[in-house]
Amino acid sequence: MSESKLAGQFFDAAIGLLERVRDEEAARIAEAGSLIADAVAAGNRLFAFGAGHSSLPAQDVVYRAGGLALMNFLAVPGTAGIDVMPATLGSALERVDGLAGAVLDSSPAAHGDVLVIISLSGRNALPVEMAMNARAIGLKVIGVTSVAYATETKSRHVSGTFLKDHCDVVLDSKIAVGDAELSLDGIDAPFAPASTVVTSAIMQAVMAAAAGGLADRGIEPPLLRSGNVDGGHEWNGRVMQEYGDRIFFRH
Repeated sequence: MSESKLAGQFFDAAIGLLERVRDEEAARIAEAGSLIADAVAAGNRLFAFGAGHSSLPAQDVVYRAGGLALMNFLAVPGTAGIDVMPATLGSALERVDGLAGAVLDSSPAAHGDVLVIISLSGRNALPVEMAMNARAIGLKVIGVTSVAYATETKSRHVSGTFLKDHCDVVLDSKIAVGDAELSLDGIDAPFAPASTVVTSAIMQAVMAAAAGGLADRGIEPPLLRSGNVDGGHEWNGRVMQEYGDRIFFRH
């Protein structure tokens, strides 16, 4: 089989998943956007969290041209990427009980804020406890996960629950257990994960819905412009000054 055929099959698989999410999750994406718009309108703050590769879609909506300036990354040291050594430590930290509570306690997140938690499996202690603790202190929680894991795997949290069980809104990425879209005779393991493509698209769709929701409320969405277009730096400076008390990635 030619390399180009496999590449094309991956694109087809990713497009199919995107179409499913677009059609099947539309109402919940709109609901998530409304939660975010409500929080912005009320003067509350926005946070996104993900561990390992699930941190990538969370980071993608923080300090992003065309994105909401108020979205902050809720970082858990050692879990936000593969820069930690050894890289396997990040996976281990996702299973540590109590870590999420400690992070939330030392963060600026408070009652009325919104936290988006991204976890493909939703089965590890870190995302489950992050959602549980966040709701306990009055945050609204949006979970982005693959619901399939909750029926085909076992939770690793002592409660036996998954991320999806502790959210105000759950967005299902439709990713199959294992996160690999392709297989081929002669290759023992499945390959070509699509979770980052799909989850990043979900996050941007939610941000778009939130911007529209703010406009519907008569509020100018606090969007950032590209610093590589004329006037971008000046625009962003004004936005950051106006909303500086809700932006935490600058200090």
